[in-house]
Amino acid sequence: MNGAHDLGGMQGFGPVGAEPDEPVFHAEWERRAFALTLAAGALGKWNIDQSRYARERQPPAEYLATSYYEHWLYGLEKLLVEKGLVTAEELATGKAAARSDLSPVGITQMSEIIRRGGAHRIASDLPARFSAGQKVAVRNRHPLGHTRAPRYVRGRQGVIDRDHGVFVFADSSGSDQGPKPQHCYVVRFAAPELWGPEANPRDVVLVDLWDDHLDPA
Repeated sequence: MNGAHDLGGMQGFGPVGAEPDEPVFHAEWERRAFALTLAAGALGKWNIDQSRYARERQPPAEYLATSYYEHWLYGLEKLLVEKGLVTAEELATGKAAARSDLSPVGITQMSEIIRRGGAHRIASDLPARFSAGQKVAVRNRHPLGHTRAPRYVRGRQGVIDRDHGVFVFADSSGSDQGPKPQHCYVVRFAAPELWGPEANPRDVVLVDLWDDHLDPA
């Protein structure tokens, strides 16, 4: 998806300043937004890729004018409504309607889900399309749905650095089209390939990409 969230390689947004001794949360509401997202995700109605895609669908002007956890809150509200866990009216009024169709997730259960994490690596003997050292080209695709191929590498050539193994394909998973298992690779790009001849030829960028993102170069 080409949206305001895909800012890799973009100019004009100013420096990214590191905050010394930055806290995990800058305000109590951020802590709550994070906790609510994890708790709601533990219900199993969506996966992490769908959660990312929900945030990406925030209107561009709104996305650029809001903070990180405001993006999380937007995505959470969108998923809660889309999956039928709350209604738009309940969100607007802050008042819950009587519900009998939901099973609550206990603290112990949620803690176990968070500790265990999601199972995105898949045990499979699916053959790899590419091997370490092979030159590849990133497909110049601009899908309407979720994609983990950043815009700045599309149409560029790189080299397979290593194979992570078989994983859920995030693009398919994020658009609710199933796991579509395939190999995920670390692809190494020379800086001049991405940024032009003025880039330092000794610099490289490593990007995780899946089989369906790549073609032989």
